[in-house]
Amino acid sequence: MTSDITKAQACEAEALLFDSWFDPIEDALRARVRGFIEAMIEEELTAALARPRYGRRPAGKDAAEAAAHVTGHRHGRRTRRLTGTFGSTEIAVPRARLAGPEGTTREWRSAALRTYQRRTRAADALIAATYLAGTNTRRVRRALAAVFAEGVGKDVVSRVWRKIKTDWEAWNRRDLACEPIVRLILDGTVVRVRLDRKATAISLLVVIGVREDGQKVLLSVKNMGGETTEAWRAVLDDLVGRGLRRPEFLIVDGAPGLERALAAVWDGVPTQRCTVHKHRNLLAHAPERLHEEISADYTDIIYAATAADIEERRTAFLRKWRLRHRPVADSLEEAGDKLFAFTCLPPSQWKSARTTNAIERLHEEFKRRIKTQTVLPAAETAAMLFWALLASGQIRMRKVDGWHSLAKPVADQPLARAA
Repeated sequence: MTSDITKAQACEAEALLFDSWFDPIEDALRARVRGFIEAMIEEELTAALARPRYGRRPAGKDAAEAAAHVTGHRHGRRTRRLTGTFGSTEIAVPRARLAGPEGTTREWRSAALRTYQRRTRAADALIAATYLAGTNTRRVRRALAAVFAEGVGKDVVSRVWRKIKTDWEAWNRRDLACEPIVRLILDGTVVRVRLDRKATAISLLVVIGVREDGQKVLLSVKNMGGETTEAWRAVLDDLVGRGLRRPEFLIVDGAPGLERALAAVWDGVPTQRCTVHKHRNLLAHAPERLHEEISADYTDIIYAATAADIEERRTAFLRKWRLRHRPVADSLEEAGDKLFAFTCLPPSQWKSARTTNAIERLHEEFKRRIKTQTVLPAAETAAMLFWALLASGQIRMRKVDGWHSLAKPVADQPLARAA
């Protein structure tokens, strides 16, 4: 009983809120949409038949020549309901039979209005964009009520989403041989999906490529059970199988499974461990009272101006923290030269090459968009939604810092390991 009263009060409040929002301009515009659509389809049919409605022959033709140019005939109209960004309207669509070879005929199909089409492409794009913006299926109807008048149900959103799946499958099969990729950034994130009717955590393994012109592009996103060597190897093998060339530089978060998979596929490629992830590891090995001092010393290393300064400060850090708190020194030493692989690049690229921030920001934005859903309906939905956010333009990736110097070869001069 309480829920019914609450629902009634909410409806009354909405009615009062939008009671004075009637727009005569919008109302008059939508009333004229029907005539415009019908006229457009009528012109398309006239061009197909080479004569106007009620016209028996093309202008300027005699009877014999006109008969030879007859390509078909009209046979009535059918009523269709079409929903677009202009709202929902009923239109009368003309029908016709077109002449085929050997006396056969076929039904004429409009190129502008597809068979069984109930919504315009712009309407489908608007529904998908609203969903991708973080609105769950139950709220889309309310959010788009002012646009579609009659609203859209969650089943409509689901059908639109299934159409996107076709593009998603084509994207997963596309050839990568022509992609001028020089750098890869790889990382994974955990999301919750419904699997066998239970909420289950899975890993999305994401690969971003950097082209020769510095533009970042999403290359792969796959749902896996975890960030194991086998899972990452499956992702890398798929990229290689589709023609991705050997990259010149790799940026990773330090996951052991990923590093083993990369060594098996692209052994010898300079690999950068994310400096932000290593910073978190250092702090995890020390009590909170030492965090500020550790952060200051670590920052001095990472943001030093030259490779020589980095090596000098790295040596000083190890000597100091072996005495103060050895686990911190051991954690830094564990990363080895991979933590400073960015120094083999031109200094203008150091900022973009030190971390996996490019992917981390995507992970954060993705989770912000799905937080209203808590648990995604399927594992494939998670990967497809991640891709759709970029494919639809909801999220845009810019060029990496220092992209002008990407053409310069990577120097094969890693730092000497500190004693």
